[in-house]
Amino acid sequence: MDSFFLRYLVWNNKIAAFAQNYANQRKDCKVTLFDSGGRYSENIAVSPGNMSGMEAVNLWVAENPHYNFYMNRCEGGECSHYTQVVWSRSLRVGCAKVKCDNGGTFISCNYYPAGNIPGETPFP
Repeated sequence: MDSFFLRYLVWNNKIAAFAQNYANQRKDCKVTLFDSGGRYSENIAVSPGNMSGMEAVNLWVAENPHYNFYMNRCEGGECSHYTQVVWSRSLRVGCAKVKCDNGGTFISCNYYPAGNIPGETPFP
C-alpha cells in the first residue's frame, strides 16, 4: 500500500447540532435505510445497551479488513463506515448520542464535506 496521510477531523458545533436533531428523532433505536437527509454524510451505530462514542467509532473502523485498498471496494463484508471515517476530504465532524426508548443507544456522526462518493477513493 502506498503511503498516505489522513487529516485530522475538526469538531464542528453546527454539524453536531444537526446530528443531535436527527438523533433526537431516532429514539426508537431502529436501524433503517433512511438517513438524516442533510448535506452531510453520516455513520450510525445502534446498541441495545449503553455505547460510548469511542465504541461506535471502533465498530466503524473495525470494518477496515473488508476494504480492498487497491480495488477501492468492500470485499467480504461492510466497509462504508470505515471509508467514511478515513475519507480524506471530509474535514469537519459532529456527533450526537441519545438514550433510546428501549434503553439502548443511538449514535450519529455527520461529516462535511460528504464522503463515500461512488467511484472515488477515500485516500488522497
